[in-house]
Amino acid sequence: MSDVEINLPEVHAELSAIFDRYERALIENDIDVLNELFWQSDHTIRYGISENLHGFSEIAEYRRRVVNKQASRSLGNTVITTFGNNFGTVNTEFIVEGGRGRQSQTWMRLNHGWRIVAAHVSMPVSHDSASEQRRSAVADNTAQ
Repeated sequence: MSDVEINLPEVHAELSAIFDRYERALIENDIDVLNELFWQSDHTIRYGISENLHGFSEIAEYRRRVVNKQASRSLGNTVITTFGNNFGTVNTEFIVEGGRGRQSQTWMRLNHGWRIVAAHVSMPVSHDSASEQRRSAVADNTAQ
């Protein structure tokens, strides 16, 4: 791997710009752009907060059914790393009403431009919620 150049300035700038476009489309619920930026393949995966989507058709169907009510969100600790000219990752933390989450995306440049080939979104369970879940599980087990 020593011959792969990390964060070539022009490639990093391209992926940063396309990620910004994705982020705007997410806030605006621009389904056409969101779908455009995912690789239209059976190999594409998107794991969300409450859904596991395998293949572009499941991702597109999810976007069609779910209305994004997210007025805005703020990002922090965003790390964009490119590997050579055609591959990169984006990892970020976000804050929305109701919590803080994490998002990771794997991008690849294809003939028709940069596309997300895999994505993962999560909202961590708070320590209080985890403690409450453990207490409930213990109570359920002792009641049996």
